[in-house]
Amino acid sequence: MLPFILEKPRSTEDAIAAAAAGGRYIAGGTTLVDLMREEVERPERLVDINALPLGGVRVEGEDLVIGALARMADVAADPNVQRLQPLIAESLIEGASPQLRNMASMGGNLLQRVRCPYFRMLDVGCNKRMPGSGCAAIDGLNAGHAILGTSDHCVATHPSDVAVALVALDATMRVRGPQGERTFPVEELFRLPGDTPQIEHTLLPDELIMELRVPGRPRSSRARYLKVRDRASYEFALVSAAVDLLVEDDVIREIRLAVGGVGTRPWRLRDCEAALLGKRPGRQAFEDAAQLATQGARPLHHNHFKLELLPRTIVLALEMAGEIV
Repeated sequence: MLPFILEKPRSTEDAIAAAAAGGRYIAGGTTLVDLMREEVERPERLVDINALPLGGVRVEGEDLVIGALARMADVAADPNVQRLQPLIAESLIEGASPQLRNMASMGGNLLQRVRCPYFRMLDVGCNKRMPGSGCAAIDGLNAGHAILGTSDHCVATHPSDVAVALVALDATMRVRGPQGERTFPVEELFRLPGDTPQIEHTLLPDELIMELRVPGRPRSSRARYLKVRDRASYEFALVSAAVDLLVEDDVIREIRLAVGGVGTRPWRLRDCEAALLGKRPGRQAFEDAAQLATQGARPLHHNHFKLELLPRTIVLALEMAGEIV
């Protein structure tokens, strides 16, 4: 690991000023420290933000508010999260080992770098790590890579599980920087790779995530997070689906659906949602809507199986949410 300077600001203002001067925020460090050991990331200054008052979970009206520094384990175990937003709790438990959940922060989880193995190999081309060097994954081992939102420059899948749930639930995030505060949907945090895959999100370099806000949902709605992976223990998703479903009088009144493991960012399936609204829940309706999920897909040599696995995962998640299996 290369030498670096570590700063420990005691206030949000001091942390932002340190980042504006060239520092990189660090909280749990579960991604950044690994990448520094491998010299993929080489920051010269780190800004430890763990002393800032940005943790905890609270309820405001019908909304659930989660501090950016709240640890994944604490959020998953919080009674208000389990009662009001069980989809978040389920995705957090599926998203990491207990050891990582104890360390990783909610904000850091959203900003984690991709898990593409070529991103971590310094002797092969990776446009995220070194723009213009090429993408070794396109012609390499790419079973775990994306089929949606890809470009000729990058096919890496976004790795976060809870980000998929937050996108499905229309969560927003409040951030603060030298120019002040702004609030925007979590979905808008993530960029498609296009021809600049090294720019992964819409935050400015010195902006700090303050909190996440998840709007209230009807108490009668049902939510499930389903994750398909190579092994039962801690592993990244081949395909995952986050579903929040409200059925009244045997008709789908509200539905929110997002998937992971297949897109270069958490992927909201609004066409599938529209196809199900007003329909009677059932296998045929679910299968018809799920087929829309692969529109625009660009499978690679080793991940063509996701064209079949994605609709099947969506159907099963919908059945589980609707309790009609």
